[in-house]
Amino acid sequence: MPISPAHSAAPLTESENWHQHTLQALSRPAAQRRPPIVAVVRFVEAARLESRFGPRGLERVLQEVAWLLLPEMSEQERITPDHHGGLILTLRGAPEWQTRARLETIATRLARLPIRVGREHLSVTPVIGWTDAADRPVTRDPRALVERATEAVEIATNQVDLIPRKWTQLPGGKRRARPREGGPLRTGLQVLATIAVGVVAPFLALVLLHRGGVDLGNTAYLIVTASLVLTAVLIWAENLYALDPDLPPERPPGRAPAATAIIPAYLPNEAATIVDTLRSMLKQDYDGPLQVILSYNSPRTLPVEDELRELAKADSRLVLMKVPYSTSKAQNVNAALEVVKGEFVGVFDADHHPAPDAFERAWRWISGGADVVQGHCVIRNGRASWVSRMVAVEFESIYAVSHPGRAKLHGFGIFGGSNGFWRTQVLHETRMHGQMLTEDIDSSMRVLLSGRRVVNDPALVSRELAPATLSALWKQRMRWAQGWFQVSRRHLLSALRSDELTLRNKFGVGFLLGWRELYPWLALQVIPVIAYTIWRDGFSTLDWAVPVFLLCTLYTLTAGPAQVLFAWRLAAPEIRQHPRWFVSYLFVSTVFYTEFKNHVARVSQLKELTGERKWAITPRQVPVRGENA
Repeated sequence: MPISPAHSAAPLTESENWHQHTLQALSRPAAQRRPPIVAVVRFVEAARLESRFGPRGLERVLQEVAWLLLPEMSEQERITPDHHGGLILTLRGAPEWQTRARLETIATRLARLPIRVGREHLSVTPVIGWTDAADRPVTRDPRALVERATEAVEIATNQVDLIPRKWTQLPGGKRRARPREGGPLRTGLQVLATIAVGVVAPFLALVLLHRGGVDLGNTAYLIVTASLVLTAVLIWAENLYALDPDLPPERPPGRAPAATAIIPAYLPNEAATIVDTLRSMLKQDYDGPLQVILSYNSPRTLPVEDELRELAKADSRLVLMKVPYSTSKAQNVNAALEVVKGEFVGVFDADHHPAPDAFERAWRWISGGADVVQGHCVIRNGRASWVSRMVAVEFESIYAVSHPGRAKLHGFGIFGGSNGFWRTQVLHETRMHGQMLTEDIDSSMRVLLSGRRVVNDPALVSRELAPATLSALWKQRMRWAQGWFQVSRRHLLSALRSDELTLRNKFGVGFLLGWRELYPWLALQVIPVIAYTIWRDGFSTLDWAVPVFLLCTLYTLTAGPAQVLFAWRLAAPEIRQHPRWFVSYLFVSTVFYTEFKNHVARVSQLKELTGERKWAITPRQVPVRGENA
């Protein structure tokens, strides 16, 4: 029977025929312009709740959920239990964006509010699938609509990310096409396109305007100069702020609460590193109970799984969780949340070895009011190749300088995907979105926009492996750059309009999501501007003392070396003991690496705009004996 205030206290299992009442609700002539919406709401924990509390316990959860939803529903809308521990919502017809926003609000609210069962208050994870009776192929058969919503909820169950999934099917029963996948030829064409857009087109525009009587050469000089100077100023500001990072509060008295480490892994890529990672994690010097969850997916059974099972038998703190439907790190993290016992959660990639005091230090931040804490990631295979040495120094400039300096300058930190610690309830409400290439940055922005506090601690150290070849680095940075652009497109405008962010925060978000996407194109304008000046005045008459050349020189001679110097000064001891690495990085960065990263950013934007979103797995470098020292 439909749930209503008059009879919601009755056990849901007394319903004579769940689908029959749903059919009646859908078949009534409704006084509305649009056909109805049918949504199926289920809960990831349903089987576990029924096992623990029995059928009546699960019914109680459904009744509590119904009471939470009823105030938001009109007289024509209905809530009906289904046969699988969930609810069927019959909602008034509305445009897709309104329905999606409404269901997202419902999912977030249910994930945020504890559900009372007896004397306990439990968190639930709603998964929602829905369909519109007006969608093609059009049907008014209520059973068919429920079946479609059920099919959609099964997809949502595999993601566990609180995003309602709509049933979609193209005419003829064909599913929607997958995102485009690129190849060497396509990437080569995209490289040529960036040159055409970033160099040839601006040069031709300046020439054509000049022939039309408009000389924008000086204006172009000023724009390029201003962009370089602004970037240099912000780099210097981050450098200086990084000298005095925020410190965690004093540790609260008493024993620390239970904590959990989640290690998402794609085993074929992590088989050579995962056992060492788990052993390192189990050596944590933490005062409270520690749970370690390996949440992994694999297309086939691997020999390392036997070793993992032996390790789990030897240490009950280790939980092995194979996620058969998973295709992403986000799904593995979301799935692990179902069995998390800790008050806070550390998320680590499968090659990370956190310092023994990592959870103790993170607890100081969490107990002091932080919702997310991002630590310092240090490269532990710097000796493997010139690429890994370069990345080792780059990571110090990022995690020891830029991240803590930016956090203090702009008033917020960001979660970098690994060596990040979350208050469990916040991660439960936020989740990771698998459709994002950088689900970590996406979740960071959603946390900030919800009014939560994200901090950065450069003394919270974890050691990881860097790519050892240029091709592996290209794949990694292309995914990162495209993921950042995805996040910028999704969150920049909403962040600038947000009431949760201060003006200082918004400036930081504008720089992080806006300027960093625009700058690679502005930096490239040095080439067409110089070419235009030579075309207009001739090479012999070119004044090398004009501001663009002078300030570009100052930028190169101060901002870049200064950042490397600050990175050396603040680096982890095992990296700082190699000053030659920093000198080498300064040279390579000046003549190659900076433009390499700018080039990757430009190409990644074209890939995103053309719908090419293939997740390229970065091959994991196998560590050699002694390189962790």
